[in-house]
Amino acid sequence: MRDHTTSTRLPWHVPLIFAVTFIVHYLDRNVIAFALPRMAQELHWSDRQVGAYGQYLLGAFFLSYGLAQLLLSGAAERFGAKRSLVLVIIGFSCVSMAMGPLGGSLAMLVALRLLLGLAESVHVPMMGVITARQFPQAVRARANAIWNVGIIVATATGALITVPIIATWGWRNAFVIVGAAGLVIALPLVLLFVHHTKPAPGTISGAPRIYRGGPDYWLYVSVGVLNAFCGFGILGWLPSYFVRAKGIDFAALGWPLSIVFGAGVVGTLAIAWLGDRLQRRVLLASVGFAGAAVSLVFAIPSQSLVPMVALFALAVFCQSAFQAQEHATIQKLAGDVDVGAATGTYNGTSLIIGGVVGSMVPGAIVASTGSFDMALSAIAVAALLASLLAALLARRLREGAMPAATGEPA
Repeated sequence: MRDHTTSTRLPWHVPLIFAVTFIVHYLDRNVIAFALPRMAQELHWSDRQVGAYGQYLLGAFFLSYGLAQLLLSGAAERFGAKRSLVLVIIGFSCVSMAMGPLGGSLAMLVALRLLLGLAESVHVPMMGVITARQFPQAVRARANAIWNVGIIVATATGALITVPIIATWGWRNAFVIVGAAGLVIALPLVLLFVHHTKPAPGTISGAPRIYRGGPDYWLYVSVGVLNAFCGFGILGWLPSYFVRAKGIDFAALGWPLSIVFGAGVVGTLAIAWLGDRLQRRVLLASVGFAGAAVSLVFAIPSQSLVPMVALFALAVFCQSAFQAQEHATIQKLAGDVDVGAATGTYNGTSLIIGGVVGSMVPGAIVASTGSFDMALSAIAVAALLASLLAALLARRLREGAMPAATGEPA
């Protein structure tokens, strides 16, 4: 019998559009990571100062981004997912453009980073709402992964796009140029081609907010916290790590970073397909975290460029096993009820704790010891702990006993 869930009638163009908006969103938030080495050079910061100041610049965003998701996601869903997305894109584009002319001091840059976090906050929850309402569980990991992979496409291409802009026109102009892309590219796509729909018949199960009383949901949030620590720790500090600890020239950062983060694109899409097929999403994430931890252990002491880049790429590929299943798992644990609030609570909590700590702890380690290697080692430890917690959750969900999926919803 033909599986209607894989029919071309499903609006696959919607997650593709979301991927484009997420790419612009992520470039806006991550310009600071690529700009940090040049800012440090221009302002004559030592390694310890890079760690001390960088932790505030990176951590400020995640603090407001996470808090706002916790507080605003439910209201944004009631206001309307599409209308909220439109406001998000306008907001983060304008704030990013303001970073150039207004970012003349550390205090102002931190303030603008806080505002950027507020502006971008409900982007992910609202994309999750629309995806959950338009795609059934049987293909949900793939649908979510298509737009979620935008986060890694942005990091893979971000170095190739942002580093030349910074090198040619300066880091302040880079914020203006990237911010303008939201108004020119992302906003028209959402306005013209995304339509918010009511839940499809049969896609809702459970009672509102029931997920909040479930231990499995909160265990998954704990894994998400550690994932954010690892992901944003690598994302925020790898450019500075390559320049300051490994001696790679700033202008030559493009290809190493593109290879490292490009591996995440391949991993997210491939493992999302595998997760839908096997319906063992959390178990795959556990294996991936373990692989990431081992890869980092071997990457950190490496002094040869090619194997070092290959090992960091393998670590990102392995960690993408979690990202490939992330939102599909949350939507399932919430029973597709109040997806915006469930996603906002999950994303907000993981970012407040994992994103802020993942940005600040490596910086604090560098600030106190002067060692970037020790900072990256902390990320490897977090990946190992995430693997253990994900394995516990997979056992609780009895994923190891589940038969391979045949295309039917789990």
